[in-house]
Amino acid sequence: MKIAILGTRGIPNNYGGFEQFAEFLSVLLVDKGHQVTVYNPHFHDYKQEYYKGVNIRKIYSPEKFIGASANFIYDYLCLKDALKNDYDVLLECGYHSNAPSYFLMKGRKHPALITNMDGLEWKRSKWNCFTRWLIKNLEKIAIKRSHSLVSDNIGIQKYYKDRFGVESSYIAYGATPVVSFDVQYLKSYGLVPDTYYMLIARLEPENNIESILDGYLLSGSELPFLVIGNNKTRYGKFLKKRYINKNIKFVGGLYNKEMLDSLRYYAKAYFHGHSVGGTNPSLLEAMASKALIVAHDNDFNKAILKENALFFSNSKDVANIINTLNDFENGQSFKQNNYRMIENEFSWEKITNMYECLFESILEK
Repeated sequence: MKIAILGTRGIPNNYGGFEQFAEFLSVLLVDKGHQVTVYNPHFHDYKQEYYKGVNIRKIYSPEKFIGASANFIYDYLCLKDALKNDYDVLLECGYHSNAPSYFLMKGRKHPALITNMDGLEWKRSKWNCFTRWLIKNLEKIAIKRSHSLVSDNIGIQKYYKDRFGVESSYIAYGATPVVSFDVQYLKSYGLVPDTYYMLIARLEPENNIESILDGYLLSGSELPFLVIGNNKTRYGKFLKKRYINKNIKFVGGLYNKEMLDSLRYYAKAYFHGHSVGGTNPSLLEAMASKALIVAHDNDFNKAILKENALFFSNSKDVANIINTLNDFENGQSFKQNNYRMIENEFSWEKITNMYECLFESILEK
């Protein structure tokens, strides 16, 4: 098959979840004998024509001049270019800046247009009322014009079935089981194994950062709390100011995966506050790092973790979990169960096979 992956900031990944997804999926599909192209914005650092056998197609993006709004132009130019080539499958990552361009399909049945719907983007607290209205309407366009939808979480799949009466294929993200850890990384932050808490997230309200940190303070714990994520945003600056001098270390964004894996592994507990769905890559990476996970109590997180985590709904829950953690006896079984799930249910090889089967089934129709 000739497959194109659109809607990301390109590979190799130096940005986020969809980019990581595009990198792993494209390389593994090439290994299985398919011709795969990933669309990159023209400013991406990678200059070669191929990456591990994947064709890199660079398309102009005016992001430098108009910021995030450039994604609408970039995604339009990507789809316009892709339709000039003889691809069998177009896989769009996300919909809210892609969907306005779907009119270019004009009822075409070839190539197959498949949209990974991501999470419930319109629920993010950073959007104003107009933007939420707009994203909801873009969601409807993506549903109407896509040949097939992918939900990365059972909770997201249920949402599209209940809300719109449409079926979608459940295919999660993947992760790689981590087999080695380096305690030396802890020295950079003056940490000792099993004597600190941590979280990794975009510092946004829907990720329940305040509930977690308020609960930590309420617990009275004297162990440090490491907060990893870009804190130069307005909300990030607010958090730093609110929790200043309280044994909470805001270290900014970290992108060294070996360091992140080791920090997760040696933490007393890893807090995951994401609440707007679907399957968050950082949660899978925590599972792959054998972290003891304390997660926000919602359908999306429970669909992935099952019973293998401690769950909180508010700051009092967080405080109670921290204060009773020393007496908790199921920590090791939780870690091992989550690690086995990564090996058996969320390996990149399995995820790639599921996408390959989906593509083939659509083309056979």
